[in-house]
Amino acid sequence: MDSLSSLLDGFGTALSPGNILWAALGVLLGTAIGVLPGIGPAMAVALLLPVTYGLEPTAAFIMFAGIYYGGMFGGSTTSILLNTPGETASVVAAIEGYPMARSGRGAQALAAAAIGHFTGGMIGTLLLVLLAPFIADWAVDIQAANYFAIMVLAFIAVTSVLGGSRIRGFASLLTGLTIGLVGLDATTGQQRLTFGVLQLADGIDVVIVAVGLFAIGEALWVAMHLRRRADGPIPVGRPWLGRGDLRRTWKPWLRGPAIGFPFGAIPAGGAEIPTFLSYAAEKRLSRHRDEFGKGAIEGVAGPESAASASAAGTLASMLTLGLPTTAVAAVMLAAFQTYGIQPGPLLFERESELVWGLIASLFVGMVMLLVLNLPLAPVWAKLLRIPRHYLYAGILFFAAVGAYAVGGDAFDLFLLLVIGLLGLLMRRYGLPVLPAVLGVILGPTAELQLRRALQISDGSLSGLVDTPLSIGVYALVAAVLLWPLLRPLARRPPRAG
Repeated sequence: MDSLSSLLDGFGTALSPGNILWAALGVLLGTAIGVLPGIGPAMAVALLLPVTYGLEPTAAFIMFAGIYYGGMFGGSTTSILLNTPGETASVVAAIEGYPMARSGRGAQALAAAAIGHFTGGMIGTLLLVLLAPFIADWAVDIQAANYFAIMVLAFIAVTSVLGGSRIRGFASLLTGLTIGLVGLDATTGQQRLTFGVLQLADGIDVVIVAVGLFAIGEALWVAMHLRRRADGPIPVGRPWLGRGDLRRTWKPWLRGPAIGFPFGAIPAGGAEIPTFLSYAAEKRLSRHRDEFGKGAIEGVAGPESAASASAAGTLASMLTLGLPTTAVAAVMLAAFQTYGIQPGPLLFERESELVWGLIASLFVGMVMLLVLNLPLAPVWAKLLRIPRHYLYAGILFFAAVGAYAVGGDAFDLFLLLVIGLLGLLMRRYGLPVLPAVLGVILGPTAELQLRRALQISDGSLSGLVDTPLSIGVYALVAAVLLWPLLRPLARRPPRAG
């Protein structure tokens, strides 16, 4: 009851005219920036950090939180309509959202994503209010071996459900893991796969990889086939979800937070792992499994709900432990320190007005985002009426701007082109793109956690399976790998007599 009464006090802070204005500005900026490929909410918060020095801390963090959630909403827009994720959390939305858009159901995909974000954000923020102390205690006890096991599960789950064959899925994953190795070894300082190129010493930024594989690869693929196929107008479709769509999406909307919130609270990749796992779970549970890869609306609703809920889990760890589990949380932690505030167990006592005002503003921001995005779904979907040669020229321009903005180095544009050509080859030979992006995002972190686990166990492999959580996760991995072999046996009818 103390949490709920504090939340009511927080609404008094969040609903003041000035703070409502800053929340509205944050969600508008976040949505607009999320739509641009390669410029995610973390970069937006970092760029706006110097601008907010003259603001009160409560107003600044309310705006930052609006940018965070708005970036997720906006990132799913280009992911669905143009197969170009605005940020890594919206990568999964492209798998089913883009085929839906190409078949004239872009408005329905955007509506499913918007309602999914709203549902996941509301449930996740409510869990933040009720369970933040318990989630924080659990996150402290997670060991390196458990982190590594969770990441192995994400690798296996994604490569097992995507593509026409597991071999191609694992080939794509291996490609991503190899790209993730480029740069300096975090432990020894040795250069790996840099080929003497100084610009590769810091590694290849995941934004460049994601934009290259998705945006550049898709644009080149379309250019190759543009003259072979008629480029007729694509129908936009109805702006609202029908009864059939609602029957297929309400369960994924509610399942998403159960996956997203716990993973957001631990440093295991931010929103990437829960969105991947949510997609795998929805494909396993769906009655329309044959539609996956062709535009299954469950594959949009579940992961987007999980992504929004994971943002609330991220804030739970940052506020109660001072543990930033995503890039946005790290930038916000720096902002707290700029104001002379240290997140941690005592934050709720020392800065009660700020914390509960921030949490209450999340509820307000979610309503603003739903009101903003749901009516605009058919407007965004009309982007598909633009002739493709103009549309993809614009994508190439914004992708190049986003890649250059990452480091301000012209060499990044060369990397973007090379990775785009790789994305083109992957499409040509039927390799799914998503496992490669997952390998780049989680590969370095998985390597770090593996090394830590082995150092703790003095090099013994038994140290990887010495906790109940890691044993349970590896049991799930074994089940995912063996199920295709055991399924024919389970379906085989018993012999007569």
